[in-house]
Amino acid sequence: MTTLFFATDIHGSDICWNKFLNAGKFYGAEVLILGGDMTGKAVVPFVHLGGEKYHVTLLQQQFEFQGADAYQEMVKRVRSRGYYPYRTTPEELDELSQSPEKIHTLFLQEVLRVFEQWMEIAARKLAGTGIRVYVSPGNDDQFEVDEMIRQSQVITLAEGLVIPLTDRIEMISSGWSNRTPWNTYREADEPDLASRYEAMIAVLKNPKTAVFNIHVPPYKSNLDEAPELDDQLRPTYAGNALKPVGSTAVRAAIEKYQPLLGLHGHIHEGRGQSRIGKTLCLNPGSLYEQGVLQGALVKLGKEKLESYVLTQG
Repeated sequence: MTTLFFATDIHGSDICWNKFLNAGKFYGAEVLILGGDMTGKAVVPFVHLGGEKYHVTLLQQQFEFQGADAYQEMVKRVRSRGYYPYRTTPEELDELSQSPEKIHTLFLQEVLRVFEQWMEIAARKLAGTGIRVYVSPGNDDQFEVDEMIRQSQVITLAEGLVIPLTDRIEMISSGWSNRTPWNTYREADEPDLASRYEAMIAVLKNPKTAVFNIHVPPYKSNLDEAPELDDQLRPTYAGNALKPVGSTAVRAAIEKYQPLLGLHGHIHEGRGQSRIGKTLCLNPGSLYEQGVLQGALVKLGKEKLESYVLTQG
């Protein structure tokens, strides 16, 4: 029997990354799978006002503080939510505000800086453990992170690959999503997604005993319901109106091939399980801003799923 732990959508949270790396030992899992969206959402300027005084705007709240201890405490607070603290001056901040290109460059710089730290932490924690770790960057992850993951000695970049989990069960992986209102990095039209999946499925020995690790959930699976948005990308009816936003290509592939298991994320509110024919689909959801790692612990037998449980910690 092989035990795997799956999590997704940690969006830059140091706390969740460390919990993910510790999950193998904690849960007794031989395989760790991260289903995408490792990147945080924003850079938070730490504006130096002179001396040891700083100003920070976090979640529309204004903070002024001074001293090294207060600075480090605020850095920890910002990083706990997956954001990237950046020390700057009023003059540089004004310059950045007038240049979207410079903001993009700065954001990528901070993302890669944290990714480098994460790869170093993974190497320290996992070297020699025998735990296998697979990552497929999601639609919110820039392409520059791929090479950094490829260089890791303990993490495998799983995008587009067929990976044996056991001698009878293989896994395909993709972090790409269908189109979103935010025009993120890894999005494609449904026919293109279908072609991407078919290319991997064609290599599988037996799709019926496979795991489909696909970031976006199947359409109308109850794992893909997100707040309906108006033309200004604001939730309608105070966020109480939901609509399915999953991929029709994912659903069609699952309906056609009936794999053993689907592992999905993308929709943070979509935590739960769903059956599409014989296929069990799981979305552990995400509470990364609270530093809570939600996951799925799955036990695989020879050619079947022995048990599963959604976890939180």
